[in-house]
Amino acid sequence: MTRYLWSVFTKPWAGLPGDELGRLVAGLGFTGAEVPVRDNAYVTPVTAEAKLPKFVAQLRAEGIEPISIASELSESAFSACAEAGVPLIRIMASLGDERYAASVRLMREQLEAVAGFTEQYGVQVGVQQHHGRFVASSLGVVQLLDGLPRERFRVIWDAAHDILAGDDPAVTLPLVADRLAMINLKNVTYRPTEATGDVGGAWRPWFVQATEGLANWSAIFRQLAALNYEGPICLTGQYSDPSIPVEGRLQEDLRAAQSIC
Repeated sequence: MTRYLWSVFTKPWAGLPGDELGRLVAGLGFTGAEVPVRDNAYVTPVTAEAKLPKFVAQLRAEGIEPISIASELSESAFSACAEAGVPLIRIMASLGDERYAASVRLMREQLEAVAGFTEQYGVQVGVQQHHGRFVASSLGVVQLLDGLPRERFRVIWDAAHDILAGDDPAVTLPLVADRLAMINLKNVTYRPTEATGDVGGAWRPWFVQATEGLANWSAIFRQLAALNYEGPICLTGQYSDPSIPVEGRLQEDLRAAQSIC
């Protein structure tokens, strides 16, 4: 259990200042955090250079180590992370209106354009697979990053999006092992939606507790042990039912994860 840095994506409390957020996260049992740096968060892309170092220092004062930010790939984001000592910026590879191959080429060009920032500031880029209009599979992310420096362009592997892509951690975790920077843990199933008149397709992903979903967390930890992975494990705090407080659900899932690792 001690081999991992147990972290949480702090999006559910995006508006809190660093000291309040640090106390909350520590109280839930975590020792690491991923911080959203977005327009609706306490630290925004515009204010990151001014605010992120103090925000991160406040987290550390409460015993919480910032593992990454979820943000854009602007030079100011790299600069802010370097000043604050945050090692990684997490993104997804979005698909535009172009065909898939053209969208991937454009995304690759964007990554190549920031390669100098990764070296200049010593901050990594982590790309996560994501269902929908994103590069959805681990294989797709590996292909996107092929040829870019492994120590600077990394993979964030997500349990729920792996299963939504129809994949198997016994295949995908070894596939990404040489670039693996972080494991995102959440779980998912499908829920029927209102009929639209289409033939089939009336289902949507529904994010649930660890024990209720399609992703086999036990199988994931068996693979991580086989790979000798010792990096961060980040619970994303994503649950589709808003009527249940996220804090209790995170504590339950943290206990479940720690019991099987």
